[in-house]
Amino acid sequence: MPKPVLMTVDDDPGVSRSVARDLRRRYGQDYRIVRAESGADALDALRELTLRGEPVAAILADYRMPQMNGIEFLEQAMDVAPHARRALLTAYADTDAAIQAINVVDVDHYLLKPWDPPEEKLYPVVDALVETWRAVGQRPVDEIRVVGHRWSAESFAARDFLARNSVPYRWYSCDDAEGARLLDAAGAGTDDLPVIVTTDGTALRAPSDAEIASACGLTVDPAGEFYDLIVIGGGPAGLGSAVYGASEGLDTVLVERQATGGQAGQSSRIENYLGFPDGVSGAQLTDRARRQAAKFGAEVLTARDVVALEARGSARVVKFGDGTEIAAHSVVLATGVSYRSLDAPGVAELAGRGVFYGSAATEAPACAGEDVFVVGGANSAGQAAVFFARHAATVTVLVRGPDLAASMSHYLIKQLDAIDNVRVRTGTEVVEACGDGHLQRLVLADRSTGERETLDAGSMFVFIGAAPRTEWLDGVVERDARGFVRTGPDLVVNGSPPPGWNLDRAPYHLESSVPGVFVAGDVRAESVKRVASAVGEGAMAVTLVHRYLSEQ
Repeated sequence: MPKPVLMTVDDDPGVSRSVARDLRRRYGQDYRIVRAESGADALDALRELTLRGEPVAAILADYRMPQMNGIEFLEQAMDVAPHARRALLTAYADTDAAIQAINVVDVDHYLLKPWDPPEEKLYPVVDALVETWRAVGQRPVDEIRVVGHRWSAESFAARDFLARNSVPYRWYSCDDAEGARLLDAAGAGTDDLPVIVTTDGTALRAPSDAEIASACGLTVDPAGEFYDLIVIGGGPAGLGSAVYGASEGLDTVLVERQATGGQAGQSSRIENYLGFPDGVSGAQLTDRARRQAAKFGAEVLTARDVVALEARGSARVVKFGDGTEIAAHSVVLATGVSYRSLDAPGVAELAGRGVFYGSAATEAPACAGEDVFVVGGANSAGQAAVFFARHAATVTVLVRGPDLAASMSHYLIKQLDAIDNVRVRTGTEVVEACGDGHLQRLVLADRSTGERETLDAGSMFVFIGAAPRTEWLDGVVERDARGFVRTGPDLVVNGSPPPGWNLDRAPYHLESSVPGVFVAGDVRAESVKRVASAVGEGAMAVTLVHRYLSEQ
């Protein structure tokens, strides 16, 4: 097999030779270094490599090149070498252009000149590029086939489940000839949608998430019955606990109801997470964390609905919806929060049929040419608006409050201001959703005047509030009036521990009212709702788990 190629493109021969030299020094044994001195020459070289069957792992292109700048080149290179990872080499003065490249042509990284010393400024970026390329590669990927209807809520749920769990699939509409052919071959009809055809040819009719997970090779059943640590919830806090728990030698299992990543995993781009100056998508961050947890030996269960938590002596027992259970010495609750339902006539009936909660990135291609509405004023809403603006004709952000400054980061507000097809409407709320089988119109109301307006709408994505969904913990651990779980000092009233507390010490900082049950991330009362703080709490919870276990 030929060596994979690392390509560098720069119109300055001296810079081009320097980049190639540094790359050859570190990667020359495993990769072939190819350099070009213009975008046109590089495209010709990529075409020749493609014809010869030589894989291209990564491309580093200079921004300031005559005739064709780096962004224009990388955009065309995506068509010739779609699997290659891409980085832009730029001067400090061109940082805005680099950010534009990330947002517009999906560049993976940007590098500032000069990159000396390369061990600090060049190699870590290239390491990340080749690591991602190796994980994805350009091997043929066996794809699951999904036959459904765009305006079927069940079809959307199946696609969303597969996408969020990083399972490759190909979508077929039942209205198209190929979709109809697959339905006929499976002996199924439109009443059976969605139909999932696995890589071995098995057809599943209207399957549950657990059935899809099993068919896709995701782990559903636990390998054991008793663990050191059970982590409930696979968002940033849960993944943080799983990584730190497993890496420190605890027999760890993470249980997730739908897909790892939580709300953060649905984010199109997180730009204020420490250590990622280029930003990182929620899916990328989640995938890395999931692989990291698996590397250390953590077990990850998908599509398992936890319905009860019980203390049996020193054991903490977790019960699943199918009646089975597992137990452990300790538990970390990291179930996060869910978006609150939008309470307006017609919304519930059209959920999954043009009304979606969260980013629902699988719907982006279908939004081409449509008028899209994003409801909410927090960062998640802003990130979604930036993402959907690449596809939709218009994106309108609807905010109940008087402005975005109180709820959205400044960098996102600036991004929204700079996008021509994005409009922000403050002091506005949705009072009705209308449509025949799918969303077609929205009725909006001005909160100050009460004036109503009906607008055509292709899709609406809702990002409002934070509901902890902790009803299943009722009577087990103490929660506040909104359902968030109280921990540590909040449980001590007038120097007294919570009712039923049987230890001589007070609850640890992240410990709930049940000894050995810790809480991390958004579900914890008074927590900071940020990805970084959630990861930090997940790691801190494991430290406290060790302290708790040492007492047993």
